[in-house]
Amino acid sequence: MTLISNTAAYKWYPVYTQPRAEKKAFQTLVNKGIEAYLPLHRQMKQWSDRKKWVEEPFIKSYLFVHITEQQKTEVLMTRGIARFIYFSNTVATMPDRQIADLKLLLASPYELEITEENLQPGEKIIIKAGPLKGMTGDMVSYRSQKQLVLKLENLGCSILVNVAASIIDRF
Repeated sequence: MTLISNTAAYKWYPVYTQPRAEKKAFQTLVNKGIEAYLPLHRQMKQWSDRKKWVEEPFIKSYLFVHITEQQKTEVLMTRGIARFIYFSNTVATMPDRQIADLKLLLASPYELEITEENLQPGEKIIIKAGPLKGMTGDMVSYRSQKQLVLKLENLGCSILVNVAASIIDRF
């Protein structure tokens, strides 16, 4: 009989939060000892009297939890969490690689755009230099520009990244 590693039981799950409750729900999960990831990006906000850089959730009303099957109830009992995301009638999971790619993208200096449009897959490419080196995705033409697309399949959205043609290879 073989023992399964304890880390194998942990999976990334996307959860849907109540509107504008992402940061509070994230902090509550962390306080409970649950590993969570809330993708944030800096954005310039303008009010009538001032401008200020603020960190906004990159994917509105979503955050990700790295939990075991047994911890699902604890997550759902967290204030601000509405529900788990379902895909084909089962709770959706995110591959570790997609979470790592998302973290890498948000840490990069590239301008990112999230879209819910159903973008058609193009050539498979790999980035060969820079902060995104090793990342793979699809090349698409979007708004007459060639862009790398990281598809978050179970969320029904894609992240568009403008990258220079000189740092990509086809595979």
